[in-house]
Amino acid sequence: MAATTATAFRSILLASLSTAVPSSRAFSVIPRIRSPPVGSITAASASASSFFFRSPPADGARPSSSSSSTFGAASSSASFSVAESAGASSPSSATALQMSYSDNGASIAASADADDDDDDDDKTTADKKEKKKKKKMDVPYGAWKSPITSKAITAGSVALGSLRVVVASRDNAENSSSSSSLYWLEGRPREGGRYVLCRYSPDDPDRSERDAVDATPAGSNARTRVHEYGGGGVSFGDDGGDDGDGDGSIFYSDFDTQRLMKLNEGSDDEPPEALTPDDDHRYRFADGRAVGETLYAVREDHADPAPGGARNDIAAVNVDDGTMETVAAGNDFYGAPRPSPDGTKLAYVTWNHPNMPWDATELRVVDIIGGDGEGSSSSAGNESEDHALIAGTDGDTSVLQPLWHPLTGDLYYISDESGYYNIYRARRMDSSGSNSDEEAPPPVNVLPMEFDFGGSSPGWSLGEQGFDFLDDGRIVAAYNRDGATRLVVADVVNDGDGTATDVTEYSGDDGLPMQFDGVVPAGGGNDVDDVYFVGGSPRSPTSVYKWNLSTGGPAVALACSSSLKFDESVISEPRPVEFPTVLGTAYGYYYPPRNDAYESSSESAPPLLVKAHGGPTSCAGTSFNAAVQYWTSRGFAVLDVDYGGSTGYGREYRRRLRGSWGVVDIDDVCAGAQYLVDQGLADGDRLCIDGGSAGGYTTLGALAFRDVFTAGCSLYGIGDLTALAGDTHKFESRYLDGLVGPYPETEELYRRRSPIESVDALSCPILLLQGAEDRVVPPNQAEMMHDALKEKGIPTCLKMYEKEQHGFRIAENIEDALDSELAFFGRVFGIDVPDAVELDIVNM
Repeated sequence: MAATTATAFRSILLASLSTAVPSSRAFSVIPRIRSPPVGSITAASASASSFFFRSPPADGARPSSSSSSTFGAASSSASFSVAESAGASSPSSATALQMSYSDNGASIAASADADDDDDDDDKTTADKKEKKKKKKMDVPYGAWKSPITSKAITAGSVALGSLRVVVASRDNAENSSSSSSLYWLEGRPREGGRYVLCRYSPDDPDRSERDAVDATPAGSNARTRVHEYGGGGVSFGDDGGDDGDGDGSIFYSDFDTQRLMKLNEGSDDEPPEALTPDDDHRYRFADGRAVGETLYAVREDHADPAPGGARNDIAAVNVDDGTMETVAAGNDFYGAPRPSPDGTKLAYVTWNHPNMPWDATELRVVDIIGGDGEGSSSSAGNESEDHALIAGTDGDTSVLQPLWHPLTGDLYYISDESGYYNIYRARRMDSSGSNSDEEAPPPVNVLPMEFDFGGSSPGWSLGEQGFDFLDDGRIVAAYNRDGATRLVVADVVNDGDGTATDVTEYSGDDGLPMQFDGVVPAGGGNDVDDVYFVGGSPRSPTSVYKWNLSTGGPAVALACSSSLKFDESVISEPRPVEFPTVLGTAYGYYYPPRNDAYESSSESAPPLLVKAHGGPTSCAGTSFNAAVQYWTSRGFAVLDVDYGGSTGYGREYRRRLRGSWGVVDIDDVCAGAQYLVDQGLADGDRLCIDGGSAGGYTTLGALAFRDVFTAGCSLYGIGDLTALAGDTHKFESRYLDGLVGPYPETEELYRRRSPIESVDALSCPILLLQGAEDRVVPPNQAEMMHDALKEKGIPTCLKMYEKEQHGFRIAENIEDALDSELAFFGRVFGIDVPDAVELDIVNM
C-alpha cells in the first residue's frame, strides 16, 4: 500500500528552496545520531560517532540575468520576496531574501544574505554578527508563522521523474550522425494533478520555466492505472532508450480512457491516434518497449470488473493498426518486458499470488519469431511455464529490472539473492534459453555490495530501472548509504566472467546532489561520460541534473521542480538516527524545529510529529521535502521513520514484517518517538503521528495498541484488515498473506490487528483524510473508522476528497490536507496556530 507514483503525496509536495552557498563552503558535515547501548542513554549531540557529507545545494532554478518575484504567504500575515543578483552564472549565485511578519500590530523583520563573498565594502564581519543577534520573537512551539504555506508549496511546484533519452540516427551517403533528446514526466497539481511528458528544449521560444516544451497534447493526462500504482505510462518508437534509436513516435496511456495513444512528435497539426479500441476501459497498458512495428507492453484486462478480477499478461501491439497478440500469459502478474537489442528475444519478470514483487519473482526469456519487430509470436507458445527460466528458480528470491547490454547482448537484472538488491549478469543465450556457450558460467553478481541497488521502492511501480549502460558499455548505477546516494561506474565488457572491473564511485564530494536516482546516459552527440538524473538535497528541491563523469564539478540543474525559494533560516536539515527497538536497531531521520525568527524559551522541548511511510516496503529520504519543512518551520520536530520492513537496509531488514505487520512497524515508530523524548529532543506529552496508506495503518495501530502518542492523522490508511482482504485491487489482494497470514485461515489474527476492532482501547483524537476514488484502500475504510470513533466519543474528523485516488494530486486538496492536519494537532495540543483553518471535529 504505497502512495501512488513514487509516493505521490510526498513527491508532489516538492516545494522550492534555493539557498546560495559560497564556494569556500564546499561541504558541510552532518552528525549521525547513534543510540548508545540500552541502559546508558546520553545526549546524542555530545556523542556523535560518525558523519556523512552533503554536497552544496544547487538552486535548481535556472539563473537569469535578472529576475525577481514577490508573493504573499497564504493564510498568514507573513510575506517574503526573493531577488537574484544580476549576472548570476550558476545555481549558487548570490541570493538575498527579506522576510517580514506582522502580529497584532507588532512587526519584526529578518533578512538573510546567502553570499559570504558579498562585494559590498560597507558590510563588515561585525555587521553580520550584529544581524544574527537580532531579537527573536518568543512564541510557543507550533505557533510560529512560516513562509512555507500550503499554497506556496503547490503554487510553484511540479513532480519530476521518469527520465528517458531518445537517440535519433541520421545515415546518408555523406555522413552518419546522431542526436538525442531528453524527456521527463511532470505531475502538475495546479492542472488537476495530470501527468505531462516534456522534452528539454532550452532554445525553444515557447519553453517553460523548466526549459521544456510539452510533448503530449494540452489537457491530456499520460498516466496508466495498471496495478493501480501505474508507472511506465509512456514509451517511445523503436525503443528510444535501451538500444538507442527512436523513430519519432510516442506512445502513452490516456488516463481518462486508459487507451494506448500514438503521437508523432513534430507533426504539429496531427492529433494523437488511439491505437487500442474504445472498449469501456477494458484494457490498460504500461511499461512498453518498441522494436520495429511492435510495442511489447504489460496489459491488464478488466473484462471481469470484480475486485481482483483483472487478468495480466504481456501483449505485442502493432503500432500501425493496434492489433494485439499475447506473448506471455498464465501467471498472475507481469512486468518489465524488454526486447533484446537485435529484437529476437524478450525478457520479462513474472510472479504469482501470494507473492509481491519484492518477495519472489521469476525472470524468463522467450524467442520472438521473425525478430527485428517483424513478428511477435513465440516459438515456445505464450505460456510462461514454457519460457526459459533465467533467475528466481528457488521461489524465494526477488528478481527485477532486467536490461540487455547493448554491445554484448548479455542480460542484466537486480536480485536480492545475496541478501541485498545487487546487479547480476546472465551471459547471452541461444534459442533454447541456455547460454550460447555450453561452458558459459551461471549468472554472476557483477557489483557485490551490502547495499541495495534498484531505487527507493523496487517493485511498486512499473518502468523502474536502477542501472543503465553508457555508450562504451560501462554500467552506471546508484545506491544509498547513510542517507546519501553514491554513483557507481564499472567495466562489465572486459571483466571476463567475473565481477566488474575498474569500479569507480562518486558522491557529494564530486559534485553530486545528496540524493538522486533514475540515472540515464545522455547518448547521441553528447560526451560518453554525460549522464542525467533526478535528485535533490535537504536544502534544494528535486531537479533534473546533468553531470560529467570525467570532469566532475557541481552537477548542472537543467530543470527544477519548483520556482519558489525559501531562505535557509527556515529550513531544517535531517539528522540520521539509529535507535534501539524490539528486534535490534531501527532507523530514521530527525528534523529539529527551525525558524530563526522565533524561539520558545518557556518550553523545554517541541511537539514531535512521527511520520510512517507507505508500502510498507518503501523508505524515507533526505531530499528536500516541503511537507516536512511545513511543520519544522512552525516549531514542530519531525521524525521520519524507516521501521523494520523498509527498503534500503537489505533483505533481512525488509523481511522483518513477514507475518508481523502491525507489530514490528508499530514497535519501531513508538521506539523512535520515545528515544527522542529520552534525548530531550521531543516533548513526551505532545507526540503525534501520521502516515499514508500502509503508513496510515501503522498510525492507527500505534494509537490503538500503544500508549505513546496523543493524536494522529491517517491519510488513506487501513483500519480494518478483514475488510481490506476482500475489497482491494488485484495487485495487493493477497499482500496481507505475507504481512499477516493466509486469509481466511487466520481471520482471528486479522481482527486482533485491526485498529477498528480495538476502538475501546483508543482514547486520543484522530483525523482521517481520504480520496473518494481510491481503489487501493477503499473509502469505506475511513468511513467505518470514523463511525466507530464517533460512537466511542473520541474526537475525530473525516475529510473526503473528490476526484482523488490513492494519494493526493490536486493542489487544493494537497493544501487542505496539510492545513487541516496542522489545525487538528493545534486543537489537540492547545496551540494557538496562526490563521488555522476551521475543522468540524466531532466529540471535541
